[in-house]
Amino acid sequence: MNELVAEFVGTAILILFGAGVVANVNLKGSLAKGSDWVVIAFGWGFAVAFAVYAVGQFSGAHINPAVTLGFAFAGEFEWAKVIPYIIAQVLGAMAGAFLVWLHFMPHFKAEEDDGTKLGVFATGPAFPNYVANFTSEIIGTFILVMGLLFIGANEFTEGLNPLIVGFLITAIGLSLGGTTGYAINPARDFGPRLAHFLMPIPGKGKSNFVYAIVPILGPLSGGALGAAVYNAVFLSSPDLFLAIAIVFTVLVLALGVFLNKSLLKGEASELM
Repeated sequence: MNELVAEFVGTAILILFGAGVVANVNLKGSLAKGSDWVVIAFGWGFAVAFAVYAVGQFSGAHINPAVTLGFAFAGEFEWAKVIPYIIAQVLGAMAGAFLVWLHFMPHFKAEEDDGTKLGVFATGPAFPNYVANFTSEIIGTFILVMGLLFIGANEFTEGLNPLIVGFLITAIGLSLGGTTGYAINPARDFGPRLAHFLMPIPGKGKSNFVYAIVPILGPLSGGALGAAVYNAVFLSSPDLFLAIAIVFTVLVLALGVFLNKSLLKGEASELM
């Protein structure tokens, strides 16, 4: 299988099971409605594990632009392949979102709350604050990429690595996911969000692209920083990429400060 096709297929599998568990738990009429956050966290963890099992041998199963960028920063991946991988991942995420919509079509029609419908596909913050939300995504993805590098540095019984990666995703969701829904993956959020915008979902409301910058830039900077810090601390090999990752992260947080000020200014204007 071609590696770009593998990234497309792997990311589609990720979203089919990941967004699928969110739909299963939250949409009106689902027999699983009312299951809790633990079910969602394990659903996403198993989604990642199965996607890695499916395509890992063909492409390395990044299925996440932040992982692709992080591995490039760590010297584990060719820079020339970064953009093609990311494009394949976003398209795969859109395909997975389309399958989720097809599977739950009657439930989307019955569901009255547009926020619940969007929540199947895209993440959102518990408390809207760009600095805090960027920080959550940065920390979560920092742990993800560094954790993947830790896993790669250890020897497991053959075939267990994808399962361990799935448990890492579950751990991030259980421990850190309640602030922003732990996108920790730009393709996981942007692809389905774009699909939500394009698909004829009844009463779907807005796709909230105003927030979409958080699950894009937060994970990208967190992934780059996680890889660069891993190299510097655990391999004793600091390089220019560490400085670039730090500057990137600082700029993202500075953007959060700017967006917060703009948001507050806009809210004040609406009250006048």
